[in-house]
Amino acid sequence: MEPKRISAPLTDEMIMELKAGDNLLISGVIYTGRDAAHKKLVELLEKGEEWPVDLKGHFIYYVGPTPAKPGQVIGSAGPTTSGRMDSYTPAVLKYGIKAVIGKGARDEATRKAFQEYKGVYLGATGGAGALLAKRIKDAEIVAYEELGPEAIRKLVVEDFPVTVINDAHGNDLYAEGRKQYAKP
Repeated sequence: MEPKRISAPLTDEMIMELKAGDNLLISGVIYTGRDAAHKKLVELLEKGEEWPVDLKGHFIYYVGPTPAKPGQVIGSAGPTTSGRMDSYTPAVLKYGIKAVIGKGARDEATRKAFQEYKGVYLGATGGAGALLAKRIKDAEIVAYEELGPEAIRKLVVEDFPVTVINDAHGNDLYAEGRKQYAKP
Protein backbone atom coordinates (compact mmCIF):
# COMPACT_ATOMS: atom_id res chain seq x y z
CA MET A 1 0.00 0.00 0.00
CA GLU A 2 1.27 3.44 -0.94
CA PRO A 3 2.22 5.65 2.05
CA LYS A 4 -0.12 8.53 2.88
CA ARG A 5 1.33 12.01 2.58
CA ILE A 6 0.72 14.36 5.48
CA SER A 7 1.76 17.80 6.72
CA ALA A 8 0.91 20.21 9.52
CA PRO A 9 -1.23 21.84 10.65
CA LEU A 10 -3.10 18.68 11.54
CA THR A 11 -6.83 18.75 12.22
CA ASP A 12 -9.04 16.39 14.21
CA GLU A 13 -10.50 15.19 10.92
CA MET A 14 -7.06 14.33 9.53
CA ILE A 15 -6.12 12.48 12.72
CA MET A 16 -9.35 10.46 12.72
CA GLU A 17 -8.57 9.18 9.20
CA LEU A 18 -5.29 7.61 10.38
CA LYS A 19 -5.20 3.99 11.50
CA ALA A 20 -2.55 1.98 13.32
CA GLY A 21 -0.29 0.43 10.69
CA ASP A 22 -0.63 3.28 8.18
CA ASN A 23 2.70 4.29 6.65
CA LEU A 24 3.08 8.05 6.29
CA LEU A 25 5.47 10.45 4.62
CA ILE A 26 5.64 13.81 6.37
CA SER A 27 6.66 16.91 4.45
CA GLY A 28 6.75 20.41 5.89
CA VAL A 29 7.43 21.46 9.47
CA ILE A 30 7.91 19.25 12.51
CA TYR A 31 9.25 20.34 15.89
CA THR A 32 11.61 18.51 18.21
CA GLY A 33 11.37 18.08 21.95
CA ARG A 34 12.54 15.58 24.52
CA ASP A 35 12.21 15.18 28.29
CA ALA A 36 13.75 18.48 29.39
CA ALA A 37 11.74 20.54 26.88
CA HIS A 38 8.54 18.67 27.73
CA LYS A 39 9.09 19.37 31.42
CA LYS A 40 9.40 23.10 30.71
CA LEU A 41 6.34 23.12 28.44
CA VAL A 42 4.15 21.30 30.97
CA GLU A 43 5.32 23.63 33.76
CA LEU A 44 4.18 26.58 31.61
CA LEU A 45 0.79 24.92 31.11
CA GLU A 46 0.44 24.38 34.86
CA LYS A 47 1.13 28.10 35.44
CA GLY A 48 -1.31 29.10 32.69
CA GLU A 49 1.50 30.71 30.69
CA GLU A 50 2.06 30.75 26.93
CA TRP A 51 4.56 28.46 25.23
CA PRO A 52 7.58 30.05 23.54
CA VAL A 53 6.33 28.68 20.21
CA ASP A 54 2.77 27.75 19.24
CA LEU A 55 2.72 24.01 18.60
CA LYS A 56 -1.04 23.51 18.27
CA GLY A 57 -1.83 21.21 15.38
CA HIS A 58 1.80 20.16 14.98
CA PHE A 59 4.12 17.18 15.28
CA ILE A 60 6.73 16.81 18.03
CA TYR A 61 9.64 14.51 17.21
CA TYR A 62 11.40 13.01 20.23
CA VAL A 63 14.98 13.53 19.08
CA GLY A 64 18.23 15.02 20.36
CA PRO A 65 20.22 15.37 17.15
CA THR A 66 23.98 15.25 17.06
CA PRO A 67 25.88 18.33 15.84
CA ALA A 68 25.89 18.85 12.09
CA LYS A 69 29.09 18.14 10.20
CA PRO A 70 30.26 20.79 7.70
CA GLY A 71 27.85 20.96 4.79
CA GLN A 72 25.03 19.22 6.68
CA VAL A 73 21.80 20.72 8.02
CA ILE A 74 21.76 18.45 11.08
CA GLY A 75 23.64 15.50 12.50
CA SER A 76 22.21 12.08 13.16
CA ALA A 77 18.54 12.47 14.10
CA GLY A 78 17.14 9.15 15.27
CA PRO A 79 14.13 8.82 17.58
CA THR A 80 14.39 8.76 21.36
CA THR A 81 12.55 6.18 23.48
CA SER A 82 9.06 7.61 23.82
CA GLY A 83 8.18 6.15 27.21
CA ARG A 84 10.30 8.88 28.81
CA MET A 85 7.67 11.41 27.67
CA ASP A 86 4.63 9.43 28.87
CA SER A 87 4.16 11.55 31.99
CA TYR A 88 4.00 14.72 29.84
CA THR A 89 2.20 13.51 26.72
CA PRO A 90 -1.43 13.77 27.94
CA ALA A 91 -0.89 17.44 28.86
CA VAL A 92 0.72 18.36 25.52
CA LEU A 93 -2.05 16.56 23.62
CA LYS A 94 -4.67 18.45 25.64
CA TYR A 95 -2.83 21.68 24.72
CA GLY A 96 -3.29 20.83 21.04
CA ILE A 97 -0.30 18.88 19.74
CA LYS A 98 -1.71 16.31 17.33
CA ALA A 99 1.13 13.87 16.65
CA VAL A 100 4.25 12.72 18.46
CA ILE A 101 7.08 10.75 16.86
CA GLY A 102 9.45 8.38 18.63
CA LYS A 103 10.22 4.73 19.21
CA GLY A 104 8.95 2.09 21.63
CA ALA A 105 5.63 1.41 23.34
CA ARG A 106 3.53 3.92 25.27
CA ASP A 107 1.80 3.41 28.62
CA GLU A 108 -1.96 2.93 28.98
CA ALA A 109 -2.69 6.50 30.15
CA THR A 110 -0.87 7.90 27.12
CA ARG A 111 -2.67 5.56 24.72
CA LYS A 112 -6.00 6.70 26.18
CA ALA A 113 -4.94 10.34 25.83
CA PHE A 114 -4.48 9.81 22.07
CA GLN A 115 -8.15 8.83 21.96
CA GLU A 116 -9.41 11.56 24.27
CA TYR A 117 -7.55 14.43 22.57
CA LYS A 118 -7.57 13.06 19.00
CA GLY A 119 -3.85 12.52 18.60
CA VAL A 120 -1.56 9.85 17.18
CA TYR A 121 1.75 8.28 18.06
CA LEU A 122 4.03 7.75 15.08
CA GLY A 123 6.99 5.40 15.08
CA ALA A 124 10.26 6.32 13.38
CA THR A 125 12.90 3.66 12.75
CA GLY A 126 15.36 3.43 15.62
CA GLY A 127 19.00 3.03 14.63
CA ALA A 128 18.46 4.92 11.38
CA GLY A 129 19.37 8.43 12.59
CA ALA A 130 21.79 9.15 9.75
CA LEU A 131 19.24 8.10 7.14
CA LEU A 132 16.41 10.07 8.78
CA ALA A 133 18.67 13.15 8.89
CA LYS A 134 18.80 13.08 5.09
CA ARG A 135 15.04 13.83 5.10
CA ILE A 136 15.65 17.02 7.10
CA LYS A 137 16.15 19.99 4.79
CA ASP A 138 16.45 22.78 7.37
CA ALA A 139 16.82 23.02 11.15
CA GLU A 140 16.77 25.95 13.56
CA ILE A 141 16.50 26.24 17.32
CA VAL A 142 13.28 28.05 18.25
CA ALA A 143 13.21 27.63 22.07
CA TYR A 144 15.32 26.54 25.01
CA GLU A 145 18.72 26.85 23.33
CA GLU A 146 20.30 26.27 26.75
CA LEU A 147 19.15 22.63 26.54
CA GLY A 148 21.63 21.89 23.75
CA PRO A 149 20.53 18.75 21.87
CA GLU A 150 17.21 18.85 23.76
CA ALA A 151 16.33 22.39 22.60
CA ILE A 152 13.13 22.75 20.61
CA ARG A 153 13.99 22.87 16.93
CA LYS A 154 11.88 23.64 13.91
CA LEU A 155 12.70 21.11 11.22
CA VAL A 156 11.66 21.29 7.60
CA VAL A 157 11.35 17.73 6.33
CA GLU A 158 10.63 16.08 3.02
CA ASP A 159 9.12 12.58 2.85
CA PHE A 160 10.03 11.80 6.47
CA PRO A 161 8.91 8.15 6.94
CA VAL A 162 6.83 7.11 9.97
CA THR A 163 4.23 4.48 10.85
CA VAL A 164 1.09 5.04 12.93
CA ILE A 165 1.58 3.00 16.12
CA ASN A 166 -1.27 4.30 18.31
CA ASP A 167 -4.25 5.90 16.61
CA ALA A 168 -7.11 8.01 17.98
CA HIS A 169 -9.43 4.97 17.82
CA GLY A 170 -7.54 3.03 20.51
CA ASN A 171 -5.62 0.73 18.18
CA ASP A 172 -2.05 -0.26 19.02
CA LEU A 173 0.12 -1.67 16.22
CA TYR A 174 2.54 -3.26 18.70
CA ALA A 175 -0.25 -5.11 20.54
CA GLU A 176 -1.79 -6.26 17.24
CA GLY A 177 1.57 -7.52 16.03
CA ARG A 178 2.10 -9.58 19.17
CA LYS A 179 -1.38 -11.14 18.84
CA GLN A 180 -0.58 -12.34 15.32
CA TYR A 181 2.32 -14.42 16.61
CA ALA A 182 0.90 -15.56 19.96
CA LYS A 183 0.30 -19.27 20.39
CA PRO A 184 -3.39 -20.19 20.23
